[in-house]
Amino acid sequence: MKTPSKLLLIGDNVHSTWHPLEPALQQLQAIAADGFELFPTEDYDTLKTLEQDGFTAVISYTDCWDRPLEAGQVAGLLRFIAGGGGLLVIHNGISLQASHELAGLIGARFTGHPPYQPLTYLPAQEDHPLLEGVQAFTLDEEPYMFEFDAFSPRNVFLEYEFEGSRYPAGWEHRYGLGRLVYLQPGHCSPSFLQDSYRQLILNSIRWVTGPPPL
Repeated sequence: MKTPSKLLLIGDNVHSTWHPLEPALQQLQAIAADGFELFPTEDYDTLKTLEQDGFTAVISYTDCWDRPLEAGQVAGLLRFIAGGGGLLVIHNGISLQASHELAGLIGARFTGHPPYQPLTYLPAQEDHPLLEGVQAFTLDEEPYMFEFDAFSPRNVFLEYEFEGSRYPAGWEHRYGLGRLVYLQPGHCSPSFLQDSYRQLILNSIRWVTGPPPL
């Protein structure tokens, strides 16, 4: 039997303001049950020893908007991704932007959002591997807005409709030998119940834990 890949799921319960980890954890454990093992933590020092601890990827559901990571934590995550590890950032996980080095890693900053409301999610391009088995879907969500880093390449594969325009909702790019995916939905537990979004999360986990590019 194949040994499950170890995934570090990092977030906040005690120090969470808007997005506690526990509801998302329950859903992500079910989504990733086949072939992956999640290790949830609120201890950011875990980022210092990702390689030594045998993790293949990190899932960020952090809620640390006003708490920049310590230098050793930032360095540990950057080293891990550049060396071939994966990073999946879900919704508020972009709060890692409190550390400017990690904003550069993700490739964008969250700038605000209009009120929570139904949003329709659509492919931004045809035949992207991350969209395999994923149909257009509608969720009640926060329409996150972003400012993209001009120096960070990104490949937007998912968008949402808002007031007649389409906005980025999912992108991927390479960082050294590693892979990163950002997914905008994920405000609360019901966000993770939609079948197409569950498939997209699973596709993303498989993507960031795949072999490094040649």
